[in-house]
Amino acid sequence: METSIKIAWFTLILIHFVPALSGFAPGLVEKLYGVSAEGDVGILLVHRGILFFAICVTALYAIFDPTSRKLASLIVGISVFGFLIAYTRAGLPAGDLRKIAIVDLIGVLPLIWVSFQAWR
Repeated sequence: METSIKIAWFTLILIHFVPALSGFAPGLVEKLYGVSAEGDVGILLVHRGILFFAICVTALYAIFDPTSRKLASLIVGISVFGFLIAYTRAGLPAGDLRKIAIVDLIGVLPLIWVSFQAWR
């Protein structure tokens, strides 16, 4: 069972990894979001990438430290469900945001698994 938990945490890392890279490679902001990294929105998206990196680090830590998994599941859950709620409130727009929503929906299953295991 521990192996499946670690795989689920790793899956959550993968979901957040590409956006996390935009925090360190601002050129990705334009590729991922069609926004220049130089403007106000671009700077916010670079910062968003750094926050995604924090989520990746949190999930990685949870792989190796079971005592951190409750907090890690909350942090990752806020990220995943926060976006899905915002996306839904915006009326489920098409385009790139829909792709992000689909990826986050895929992440709900491993998130539920690690959360259940952490909080049982």
